[in-house]
Amino acid sequence: MNEFDLMVIGGGPGGYAAAIRASQLGLSVALAEKEALGGTCLNWGCIPTKSLLHSAELLRNLGHAAQLGINLGEVHFDLSVMVSESRRAAEKLSQGIQHLMKKNNVRIFAGDAVISSPGLVRVGEAEILADNIIVATGASPRRLGAIEPDGKLIWGAREAMTPGFLPERLLIVGAGAIGVEFASFYAALNSKVTLLEVAAQILPVEDSEIAELAATAFRAQGIEILTGCSLENLESSETVTALIDGEAREFDAVILSVGVQANLSGAGVDKLGLELIDGFIAVNEVQQTNLPGIYAIGDVTGAPCLAHKATHEAMIAAEKIAGLQPQPIQKKRIPGCTYSYPQIASIGLKEADLRGRPFKVGRFPLYANGKAVVSHQTDGLVKTLFDAESGELLGAHLIGEGVTELIHGFAIAIGLEATEESLIQTIFPHPTVSEAMHESVLNAFGRTLHL
Repeated sequence: MNEFDLMVIGGGPGGYAAAIRASQLGLSVALAEKEALGGTCLNWGCIPTKSLLHSAELLRNLGHAAQLGINLGEVHFDLSVMVSESRRAAEKLSQGIQHLMKKNNVRIFAGDAVISSPGLVRVGEAEILADNIIVATGASPRRLGAIEPDGKLIWGAREAMTPGFLPERLLIVGAGAIGVEFASFYAALNSKVTLLEVAAQILPVEDSEIAELAATAFRAQGIEILTGCSLENLESSETVTALIDGEAREFDAVILSVGVQANLSGAGVDKLGLELIDGFIAVNEVQQTNLPGIYAIGDVTGAPCLAHKATHEAMIAAEKIAGLQPQPIQKKRIPGCTYSYPQIASIGLKEADLRGRPFKVGRFPLYANGKAVVSHQTDGLVKTLFDAESGELLGAHLIGEGVTELIHGFAIAIGLEATEESLIQTIFPHPTVSEAMHESVLNAFGRTLHL
C-alpha cells in the first residue's frame, strides 16, 4: 500500500502545477496520468496549435516581404514538416514536465486512476491511500448530437492538428477560440475555409465589437462566415456533404469544434456522489467539492476552460490542503486569448455587461500607432471600459497582431483595481504597440493625443 498526503489525478497544467506546489509546501505527493504529462493543453491543444499557427504566421509574413524590400521569390510550404515540428515541441515540453516531477519528488503512477472511495485510489494493480485527492481530469470535445469524428474526413481537434492532407474546401463547425484558430491556420495554407457558428456572432464570449472586427478581418482573408446557422447532418464518402439549415454543401474535410464536456467517468468520479453543475464538478472558492478531502481544478470544474485558470486553481487547492488560506480566484480577472490572425485578447466585463450602468469607453485603432505602422500590422483596436463614477477599469478588449502579449498589463491593472488616473500616469515606452493601451485609456476620458 502506497500512502501520500495528496494524490493528484491528471497531469495537465492544473494537475502537475498542484503536485509541484504541494511538494513545495512539504506534502508527500503522487500523480496519476494515463497519457503523456502535460495533458491536452501541452500535447493536443495550446502548444502544438501555437506551433502550427507560428508556421502560418511566418508563411503569411514571407508573402509580404517584398513590401519591405526583401525579395524571396516564390514561397513554398511543407505541411508534414509543420505537423512534425508541432509534435516535436509538444514532446520536448512533456519531457520537461517529467523532469519537474522528479525534481519535486512527485511519484508518478502511469495508467488510469479510479477513486474507489474518498482517500483510496487505484491505478492498475497499485492502491494509493491519500488524505486528499485533487481531480484534474480535464475535459473532452463535446459531440454534436450523433455526429462525431471518423478520423478520415470528419476531424476533431487531434486530427485537425495532424492532417494527412490539406483540404481544398474545409468546413469548421464552431467559431469559438479553437475554431477560429484552425480557420486562420488553414486559410494561410490556402484552404477555402467556411466557419459555421450557431450563435449570432463568431467568438460568442467576446465583446461584440471585437467579434465583428474579427469577422471582417477573416472575410478579408477569404474565410466564409456563417452565423446563426446550424449543422443538421454530415455524410462522408469521398467528400463530406454537410446539411446546413436545409442546404446541402460539399467539403473535402470538416473540423468539429463545438465545446467540451467534463471527463468524469474515467476516474470513477461520476459514481462518488460529487455535486455537479451543468455536467461539471461543483467547487467552492478554494476548489473543495462537496465530499471531504476531494478537490477539483481546471476544465473538469467548468468554464472558462483555460490552462492558466487551471494552474491558478491548482495553487489554491494545494495551499488549502497544506493549511494556508489562499485567495480565491476571481473569474473577471482571468484573461482570455485567441491566437488567430488577427489575435484577440480580453479581460473583465464586456460592453453588453454594462447596460444600465454608467460607464466610459475608450478606443484606439492600431493604424494610429507608430510601431504598428512600421510593422505593417495596422488592423486592430484596443478598447477599454471604465466605471463612470469611480474610474475603475472594468474590462479591456483587444484585437490585432501580438495583443495576446499585451493583455497581462490590463490583467495587472484590474487585479490592482486601477483607476483611469493611475493608468494615465503610467509611462509606456515609445515606440511600442503597448502605447495603444495608454491611448485607449486617454480616449475614454477625452484626452487622446494621436487620434
